[in-house]
Amino acid sequence: MTSGGTNTILEHEPVMVSEVMSHLITNPSGVYIDGTIGLGGHSKKILSSLNERGHLIGIDRDDEALAIAQKNLAPIGTNFSLYNQSYAETDLLIKEYGMHTVSGILLDLGLSSAQLNDQNRGFTFNGDGALDMRFNKQSGKTAEQILSSATEAEIADFIHLYSEERYAKKIAYNIKRAEKMATVDDLREAIRLSTPPNKRNRTFARVFQAIRIIVNDELNQLAFFLDNFINLLCVGGRIVIISYHSLEDRLVKLAFKKLKVENHFLILTKRPLIASDDEVTENSRSRSAKLRAGERTN
Repeated sequence: MTSGGTNTILEHEPVMVSEVMSHLITNPSGVYIDGTIGLGGHSKKILSSLNERGHLIGIDRDDEALAIAQKNLAPIGTNFSLYNQSYAETDLLIKEYGMHTVSGILLDLGLSSAQLNDQNRGFTFNGDGALDMRFNKQSGKTAEQILSSATEAEIADFIHLYSEERYAKKIAYNIKRAEKMATVDDLREAIRLSTPPNKRNRTFARVFQAIRIIVNDELNQLAFFLDNFINLLCVGGRIVIISYHSLEDRLVKLAFKKLKVENHFLILTKRPLIASDDEVTENSRSRSAKLRAGERTN
């Protein structure tokens, strides 16, 4: 855990800030969790809305992002704590803080601009860094290791599942037959050999996203969290989740509906909110974002 800090060194443009704040904050004296704090874009707004009795808990698997978030939040206040863990472990962190429930939880499931811009991380098909793609660089297998150990059929299956890419089998074939698969350029070349040039950048983006999802076990992490988060919210506590992938959004939608049927939950967004045209123009990252929110009722 870390807390405090001094100078802002990097900024990140958060998605749908006004929508997040209007759906999340109900008690300025409450404890709020940003489970995917990144560089702290949303958390700066959350912390600014809290009084001296309120507290923000920020969580992220990326220790580099946490260091930046710490410096970005420090000028606003000292009533925050940061943890280098997964949001799937939120229950343990709340207990460590000495509480059982909180007033609100935010998850923004997208990548931060710092992660995308760091070519050494391998998240983006632009550049030629190592094929890493781990949120936490100290644990788990890299994309290179997974592509090396997985069979052609396994690679084709997860690329198709997580990207709906029609050339998944051909891409998997060329991945396994490449002389090496250690850099972004190696993966990009395997995709290039497998696909027609029309809209190839979209294919690059989809396949890189699919591999990133499997590297970080993202859907299993989300599914586990969705099965347990209701017990972390106080009555009247709220949750806001921003997703960027149809499978993520479907998991959130189904979890919210299940809790509503069980009479534990009020869905605040009948349909997922999307960014305005103006925001998409200003911040292209918001184009695929979908926001769902709800409130614990009992």
